[in-house]
Amino acid sequence: MGGKVTCTLGEVKNRADFIIYWGGNPAECHPRHFTKYTIMQKGKFVPQGRKGRTMITIDIRETPSARAADIALIIKSGKDFELGTTMRALMKGQPVDEERVAEIGLSLDTITDLVERMKRAKFGVIFFGMGLSMTRGKHMNSAGILNIAAEMNAFTKFVCMPMRGHGNVTGADVVLRWTTGYPFGVNLSRGYPRFNPGEFSTVDLLVRGDNDATLVLGADPGATMPQPAIDHLTRTPTIVLDPKVTHTSKLARVHFTTAVTGVSAGGTAYRMDEIPITLRPGLKSPYRTDEEIVNLIIAAVAKKPGWRPAAVMPRAGIA
Repeated sequence: MGGKVTCTLGEVKNRADFIIYWGGNPAECHPRHFTKYTIMQKGKFVPQGRKGRTMITIDIRETPSARAADIALIIKSGKDFELGTTMRALMKGQPVDEERVAEIGLSLDTITDLVERMKRAKFGVIFFGMGLSMTRGKHMNSAGILNIAAEMNAFTKFVCMPMRGHGNVTGADVVLRWTTGYPFGVNLSRGYPRFNPGEFSTVDLLVRGDNDATLVLGADPGATMPQPAIDHLTRTPTIVLDPKVTHTSKLARVHFTTAVTGVSAGGTAYRMDEIPITLRPGLKSPYRTDEEIVNLIIAAVAKKPGWRPAAVMPRAGIA
């Protein structure tokens, strides 16, 4: 893996004539994505708008997004990695086993046609969602998709972008990258960052029960993670910082109600294409901001005997 080939959403709007949504359902999860950035927009180099773009969805079932697609591909559950590796093989002219391909749920001709369409595109983009990154294969699925986009650039211009879940997830990735060098799955227990998805990823730690306490900031793992992970959150001390009541806050031992970022608290949020946006609060709130509470926690921990600050971590702030 050597990173990802990506761009801004503005470039997608103005240039992309071939769009793939893989393991995501933007019609319900990102309702303005079609109309603001992708298929419906008339771009500088795609003046016809929807007529000048081809949209393909890849999922395990028909979704509202699939109904808006030119081609909707339905694959078997848990076969995203196999489809990705087959596409990479066909892209490079390598032979594939038709019997193995049949296990994906698509014919070899269908996958070959998809790859050829990708090669003929002027500017292609793959948006992939949690249906791919949170199922069997997890980070290996994501790595495979990123490799497809990178290797497709031997034939045409192609980029890749994840469809994020909770707000400002991209911001957390960006801050971790410039503080530790890694986007997620980082362990600082030895005083320096170690990166190993599958071992240090949050969901894996919780499912295995490796941690004895959890601090949740602006997320709701109690609503989205596997049941063993939720059970572990219930058994161990869980602290939640969130402006509203969530599934996770209901099972937490401590819930700090915080000011709503962008409404009552300032900061910087990163759009899904990693463009930073300054948030200016318009209303006052009786609650503290996430930054204030985190810094108070840090100050309280610093008073504990034997505490040493981690050299790689900066002062807490809103990413």
